[in-house]
Amino acid sequence: MRILYVFPHPDDESYGPGPAISKQRRQGHEVYLLTLTRGGATRQRHKYGYSIAEMGEVRYKEMQCVAEVLDLSGMTVLDLPDSGLKEMDPRQIEDVVRAHVERLQPEIVVTYAVHGNSGFHDHLVTHAVVKRVYVELAERVGYLKRLAFTTLTEENAAQSPHHRLSSSTPDEIDCLFAVDEVDVERGRQALDCYVTYQDAIQQTGIVDMIGGPAAFEIYQEQHDPPLDDLTGGQF
Repeated sequence: MRILYVFPHPDDESYGPGPAISKQRRQGHEVYLLTLTRGGATRQRHKYGYSIAEMGEVRYKEMQCVAEVLDLSGMTVLDLPDSGLKEMDPRQIEDVVRAHVERLQPEIVVTYAVHGNSGFHDHLVTHAVVKRVYVELAERVGYLKRLAFTTLTEENAAQSPHHRLSSSTPDEIDCLFAVDEVDVERGRQALDCYVTYQDAIQQTGIVDMIGGPAAFEIYQEQHDPPLDDLTGGQF
């Protein structure tokens, strides 16, 4: 099966479903990543004296390490304005996401849940844009089967010592995808790829949160009990 993850920034894939991506690749699925920005506007750039463009280039190179660690089938990193998606005409973002979906023709598309995990506006815009594109395309193409939203369980969100994270309730979670130790290790290695972001990674406590099942909501589907695989169940 072909799965496309869409996120706004470098490291979004590793903060969230990195271990799940690793396992999906080991299961034989094609897994692709589309990142809308290069993440150059991060405050971490001031530590290194980088401009936004320079930081974006550094983070892009770090993402190439991530692509290798997680064994991605393909990765595309765009250069839309980091921390500026809310100021863009959403139709412009929709156009680039739609073109990418039409080119790859994935069966499953994954992005942030409506709360964006952290509430950051780039995350919220990405959720809305991807959902809009999916609904529009699904009305006229046959290959799209499922739209899923990566999220946190209430237990995971409570583990973060320095960030107030949003989570989904047990009733909202439609899939709990257990990962193996090899996937947990690859998830940690993917985070290690972001050399310039290690301070922020340590502050969030995300490394300690890796290991439990990856949680997903599934658009317009209800599964009780939750599916144990994002590719399972009735499409």
